[in-house]
Amino acid sequence: MGAPGAQALILAAGKGTRLKSAVPKVLQPVLGLPLLEHVLRAVSGSAPASVAVVVGHGADAIEAAFAGRGLRFVRQDPPLGTGHAVSSARAALAAGPGAPLLVVNGDQPLIRPETLRALLEHHRSHGAVATLLTAVLEDPGPYGRVLRGEDGFLRRVVEARDASAELRAVREINAGVYVFELGPLFQALDRLRPENAQGEYYLTDALDLLAAAGHRVGGWACEDADEALGVNTQAELAEAARRLRERKLAALLDAGVRIEDPATTHVEIDVEVEAGAVLRPFTVLEGRTRVRSGASVGPYARIVDSEVESGAQVLDHCLLRECVVEVGASVGPFTHIRPKSRVGPRARVGSFVELKQTQLGEGSKAPHLSYLGDATVGPGVNIGAGTITCNYDGVEKHPTRIEAGAFVGSDATLVAPITIGEGAYVAAGSAITEDVPPFALALGRARQVVKLGWAKTRFPRRKG
Repeated sequence: MGAPGAQALILAAGKGTRLKSAVPKVLQPVLGLPLLEHVLRAVSGSAPASVAVVVGHGADAIEAAFAGRGLRFVRQDPPLGTGHAVSSARAALAAGPGAPLLVVNGDQPLIRPETLRALLEHHRSHGAVATLLTAVLEDPGPYGRVLRGEDGFLRRVVEARDASAELRAVREINAGVYVFELGPLFQALDRLRPENAQGEYYLTDALDLLAAAGHRVGGWACEDADEALGVNTQAELAEAARRLRERKLAALLDAGVRIEDPATTHVEIDVEVEAGAVLRPFTVLEGRTRVRSGASVGPYARIVDSEVESGAQVLDHCLLRECVVEVGASVGPFTHIRPKSRVGPRARVGSFVELKQTQLGEGSKAPHLSYLGDATVGPGVNIGAGTITCNYDGVEKHPTRIEAGAFVGSDATLVAPITIGEGAYVAAGSAITEDVPPFALALGRARQVVKLGWAKTRFPRRKG
């Protein structure tokens, strides 16, 4: 368990200039969630007594995006480095002077809650005034290098841009996560000076000052070096998303989900897939989608904020958004199901069919080339090819109701508002503008006229 009562501070004031985006850095999406959301979830998993977030660039947008979450926001203006960011939060942290402080960068979406708990426990058990999370990388690149003494405690952290060639060869790096005791931290912050290439107040310099004063400054290396990876460029954003996706897919595979080709399968963080479900190549599951046991999705299917129930199939090249496909139903190929639609048990929606805010009853079928909008379709209904509901009059949308067992022939146009009664038949090629009583036959087409020999008269050179 982590140290009880720890306060948490997330540093989220960076502008993210190298991302070249108008969206604030910590609001950049990574596998369906903003960068900051990933960090908040990890921090929340360490059971903090309180969480404060230091914001700067895009502060209004960040605060609006996370309003109502019980967070305390601190403005850092102007942004003068990580040490200055923590100093900006001093008043917010004063409410818990006896509690250790967990500091996490807001651009680390790969950090795990169990890692933060282990870091807090290591800090508490080793009697340190500060503890740094570290990682060992094959190519440390731009990360700050960690220098330890013979006793294993930290002596210095040197930023890569300020390091000599010899120090840049060190592979243990600063993972950007810290635990501090507040009293010694505040004393060290008062002594910080911007004596570096960027003219900023580094939080790592506080570690150096504490170590130089004879305090114990610990370091705990995380097992998964991925957790140290921050995001500063679009390439790093994509890399973080890739690693999170691989982590998500590995968890699903371990849980018994059959993923035929993980390399081409995209599943976002909040998606739920039950054991026994099958995800075929080039499946994309987004938002809060749920795929139940025995269901099959793909290939080339995209499902957003929808539910696919047990035994249902979503076939090739389908787009589903905010809808439900019930038990044993079949959708696709080439089907578009729009929000607030429901495909009933064992119902079938086939090729080139679009549903918009439509309820399709149990066992009903719309096999091909149809549009059903604002419609309620009862059980056991047949929708013929080319059928459309004319639900929009240019000003308002109107409903269509098709009752149980009705049969709608091919190329039918149903002009809403309209009701097709139970067991009624609509003849192929009909334009229906009035309600059809139960078990009636409705025809809404011109009577066929045949003129014998007309073509020979009209085109005398054409041979019969």
